[in-house]
Amino acid sequence: MFEPIPERADRAAREVVDAALQVHRALGPGLLESVYEVCLCHELGKRNVPFERQLSLPVVYDGVRLDAGLRLDVLVAGYVVIELKAVEKLIPLHEAQLLTYLKLTGHRLGLLINFNSPLLKDGLQRIIH
Repeated sequence: MFEPIPERADRAAREVVDAALQVHRALGPGLLESVYEVCLCHELGKRNVPFERQLSLPVVYDGVRLDAGLRLDVLVAGYVVIELKAVEKLIPLHEAQLLTYLKLTGHRLGLLINFNSPLLKDGLQRIIH
């Protein structure tokens, strides 16, 4: 059985969702993922929420750390992995991608956010590993 998600990770996730809602209200759907990423990070910075963007994520294979070109979109407060999308519809592959990032990093909480949804709440998924 898993341990509960720490309260500090839950707080960070709530801040991300609130910031994402603010960005989506201001910009709406239809832009590139990279635009939403920059704006979300700007919004997190305004709120003094620590984050790191485009973190390189090595893969350990055969006992060797290899750079396979994987990158986390955003890691918030050292706890929450954020995978951003700007697609017509989220598909199982997107969830699998975030689950893989959670496994590779050892983090347990992730948010999959599709900014191309008319209502952002329909494009939000909270994933726990």
